[in-house]
Amino acid sequence: MELTVPAVVLAALGACCYAAAARLQHSAVRATGSGETLKLASLLGLLRDRRWLLGLSLLVGGTVLHAVAVAIGPLIVVQPVGVLALVLAAVLDARQSGRSLTPQRLAPALTATLGMGAFVVLAAGNTGSALPPLTAVTDALLISTGLLAVLVLLGALSAGGRRCLALGVAGGVAYGLISVLIRLVAQRFQLSGEIDPLALLGILAALLIGGWCVQQAYASGPPHMVVACLTVVDPLVAVGMGVGLLGEAAGTDPGIAALELVCAAVALAGVTLIALRDNENSAPPGGPGPGAPDAERVFAAAHATSPLTDRTEP
Repeated sequence: MELTVPAVVLAALGACCYAAAARLQHSAVRATGSGETLKLASLLGLLRDRRWLLGLSLLVGGTVLHAVAVAIGPLIVVQPVGVLALVLAAVLDARQSGRSLTPQRLAPALTATLGMGAFVVLAAGNTGSALPPLTAVTDALLISTGLLAVLVLLGALSAGGRRCLALGVAGGVAYGLISVLIRLVAQRFQLSGEIDPLALLGILAALLIGGWCVQQAYASGPPHMVVACLTVVDPLVAVGMGVGLLGEAAGTDPGIAALELVCAAVALAGVTLIALRDNENSAPPGGPGPGAPDAERVFAAAHATSPLTDRTEP
C-alpha cells in the first residue's frame, strides 16, 4: 500500500536537513585550506570539526527520512520533492550573508517550487503498479557505475567550477542510485520477505562514493552549485530509473505525461536560475573566485569561531 502523502512530507523534511547540512559542511571543508582537492589528512581532520559533524548528523537524518519516504512512496513522486533543498539553501545564504530576499531572488525559488509541486500532484495520481524485472538491481548498478566513472574522470581532469560541477553531478548520480536501490529492496521485501544482498552492497558503495564526490565538490566551488547538482541530477536519475526499470509510469495517459514533463522543465528552469544567480554572487566583483585557496583561507580564519556565519559576500 502506497503512503504517498506521508512520503512527500518525509521527503520535504529530508530536504530541509540536506540544505542545512550543505551549508555547514561546505563551511567546514573550505576552512581546511586544502584548495580544490580535499586530501585524506584534511578529510580525517574534518572528523574533529563540530560544524562538519553537525552537518553529517543532519545529512544522516535527512538520508533516513528520505529512505523511509522512497520505501513507502513511489520514486517519481518522492524524488522531485528534493528540489526544496536548493530553495532552502538559497534562502539560508541570503539570510546569513545579509542580502534581502528581493523579488528577483524569490522568483527562481518560487518557479522551482511551483513546478515541483505541480509535478508531484500530477505524478501522485498516475503512478503505475508494474513489478520491476529481476535484473533491475544489476541494470541500475551497471548504468550508474558507467556514469560515475566518466564523471569522476572529468572531475579529476578539471579545475574550479568545472570540477565542482562534474563531482557534484557524480554525487547526484550516486544518491539517485541509492533511492532506486532502497525502493527495490523495499519492494522485494514486501513481496517475498527477502533482502537482496547485492542491493545492500550497492547502497553502501554509493553512500561512500557519493559522499566523497560531494565533499570534493565542496572544496572546488560554492555550496549552491553542489546542492543544485544534487537536486537536479538525483531526481533525474531516480525518476528515470523508476520509469525505465521499475515501471512506475506504466499506464500513464500521454497527455498527463506531457504535462509532467512541462512541470519538470519549469522546476529545472527555476533550479538552474537559482544556481546561476548564487554562483555569480559567490565572489565579490573583481575579487578572487570560489576556487581561490588563499582567499578561502582568509575567509575561513575570519569565520572559524561560528558555524553559522559562513558568508558568501565580504
